[in-house]
Amino acid sequence: MAESLEQMPKSDTIRLRDRYIGQSCKLFYKSNPLKIVRAEGQYMYDEKGNQYLDCINNVAHVGHCHPDVVRAGQEQMALLSTNNRFLHDNLVLCASRLASLLPEPLSICFLVNSGSEANDLALRLAQTHTKNKDVITLDHAYHGHLTTTIDISPYKFNKPNGTGKRDWVHVAPCPDVYRGKYRTIDYIDEDLGVKYAEDVKQICKDIKAQGRGVCAYIAESLMSVGGQILPPPNYFQNVYRHVREAGGICIADEVQVGFGRVGTRMWAFQLYGEDVVPDIVTLGKPMGNGHPVAAVVTTPEIARSFYNTGIEYFNTYGGNPVSCAITNAVMEVIERESLQENALKVGNHLLAELKKLAKRRKIIGDVRGAGLFVGIELVRDRIKRIPATAEAKHVVSRMKEKKILISSDGPDDNVLKLKPPMVFTLENVNHFISVLDKVLEEVDIDFDEESETTTTIIKATISSIGVDRSTAMNSNGNSLFVRAN
Repeated sequence: MAESLEQMPKSDTIRLRDRYIGQSCKLFYKSNPLKIVRAEGQYMYDEKGNQYLDCINNVAHVGHCHPDVVRAGQEQMALLSTNNRFLHDNLVLCASRLASLLPEPLSICFLVNSGSEANDLALRLAQTHTKNKDVITLDHAYHGHLTTTIDISPYKFNKPNGTGKRDWVHVAPCPDVYRGKYRTIDYIDEDLGVKYAEDVKQICKDIKAQGRGVCAYIAESLMSVGGQILPPPNYFQNVYRHVREAGGICIADEVQVGFGRVGTRMWAFQLYGEDVVPDIVTLGKPMGNGHPVAAVVTTPEIARSFYNTGIEYFNTYGGNPVSCAITNAVMEVIERESLQENALKVGNHLLAELKKLAKRRKIIGDVRGAGLFVGIELVRDRIKRIPATAEAKHVVSRMKEKKILISSDGPDDNVLKLKPPMVFTLENVNHFISVLDKVLEEVDIDFDEESETTTTIIKATISSIGVDRSTAMNSNGNSLFVRAN
């Protein structure tokens, strides 16, 4: 079946891509890229029909090509696709359902087409409401590919040939308690949520001392490209208080982690307590299950400030009937198939098994996560916490050879990222753990040997190992946050 879906040989696809697609558009597995021709549930298939377990595609939130989502888009596309200047039930049903999932006073929606667009509009709303421009962001953060969002994304502007930091952008430390500025092993008796928040408070004071005002603080509720970071308890509670006391507003970027992925709550910011309520929430990736749709949800007060400018907000495709039909179907599937509950059950099992694996494999320095948002930090030395960058690259490549797709990220590219479709199963977890265990065994490292640089390429001892697919572990944990170090 897969053969018939290939319009040309893979070599021709590569040749045409090299000729007509910008080289800054990168491929996974550059030396031997995958040609994926179809997908279903948590599986992807190449042109030869090989099946891959997808552990990284949080865009296909309710599973690749979910039939109910596909049907909703097809049926609406056959009827009408136009802009939101005409009345249509799909738009208002979508907005009202989104609002019902969020705490008050978050209730006014703007439908857009991507997370980048959503964060750009969020900044515009914040600047209009506060009449300030200075924005506080987190180190290593990424909030989108538009010019404005690159400006608040150290992950991009700090690259060797990046644009650099603008004078209105202020970078707070990423609240990483494993390898960040403040680590649990160094501050045993201190509340690191409070301590990291104090740095944001100081930035607010510095902005005021310059005769300027705070516009906004923006952060992912859980940091993805920063290395699958879970901020410590009390962090957001204190940050939001400091920012609001300085006259700014708080933006929660839920593009990567929203819609039930964390298991215990619909939104990741809710992990930090009922009193942590942003002023603006941005949504994206999982919202359309692969269809380009996103949203900004804010308060009536902020929306009113935007309206009072007298400038109409119009988005050609934002809120079109097809995108809204698809989003409505995604939300219905999440509820009907209990996918949030599945994320909790399967995610807890995954974290429990990874904690067991960490006891056997010294290269695993830290395991952290909530629901189906998980990071595995690889280190060359658990005491010095030297990032195992080359080893992480090796693991990603070998897992692909074993037909499991994962990726790595973080400032030193040593964190294995797991954010699979929400239909991921206990059996998928057991298979993943079994294969990962054997791949990690292949990398033979002397942990007493000091590394001169985090990017040193280490000689790895590779052994030929078969994949045991018969593991059947059944452990379940119950905590919101799991960490093993």
